[in-house]
Amino acid sequence: MTNTALPRRTIGVEILVVLWVSLGAAGLRALLSLIERLTRAVPLSEQSAQIVAPVTPDRPLLDVAFQLSYVLLPLGAVALVGYLLYRSGESFTTIGFDLSQPGRDLTRGAVLSALIGCGGLLLYLAAFQWGLSTQIAAAQVAGHWWDWPLLLLQSAQNAVVEEVVVLGYLLHRLDQWGMKAKWAIVISAALRGTYHLYQGFGGFIGNVAMGVIFGWLFYRWRRVGPMIVAHFLIDAVAFVGYAWLAQSGFSIGIFDALLP
Repeated sequence: MTNTALPRRTIGVEILVVLWVSLGAAGLRALLSLIERLTRAVPLSEQSAQIVAPVTPDRPLLDVAFQLSYVLLPLGAVALVGYLLYRSGESFTTIGFDLSQPGRDLTRGAVLSALIGCGGLLLYLAAFQWGLSTQIAAAQVAGHWWDWPLLLLQSAQNAVVEEVVVLGYLLHRLDQWGMKAKWAIVISAALRGTYHLYQGFGGFIGNVAMGVIFGWLFYRWRRVGPMIVAHFLIDAVAFVGYAWLAQSGFSIGIFDALLP
């Protein structure tokens, strides 16, 4: 990866600040959420966790504003990463967040989404049977046409924020800091699992495994593009699929397992 003249201490502080205002903070909230769930009198497998849901279903325009805010505000962390890379003489291209290899990124991402989606399904079923996961309500809609593009936007936001911050930026900076790749991957994967703890231990384990795979591939390809595509496809199937089945009168959790 590209070398940088930034001192190690500066890199360390920079990483802490980026995570503090983004997914590191989400990890702390998810941990507290899990503790709260575990201290209830209700078993974890009998509890539910909502991912995307209407805020003001009786006021559609206001609800659209809320949903758009959930899409746009987290992207501030991506903007911060872009600025910090620029300050160090780099850019998003340094971590492979660009359109220079669209065909290769799409192909790799599609294959990854299929493999990880199938693995996630099996893991979820096992974790749920063992009482280690909540019942996840991936997405609820209010019945308007704009619900579906909003779900796709939410899927895209999740993919971009997580893969740019926790995969590309974090691994790149840890590499510049002098950390060995295997330990950087462990840290990145553990963080990815931590901010999914609100789903239960199954969500944590599944996302740690995905983080290890994504981290290893990032060091091989030096690109976050394929992982963004994979993450988007997984979330899109989970959100749209779950919401469509719920509207059709089905009540099953098969798509929950695909949600990273």
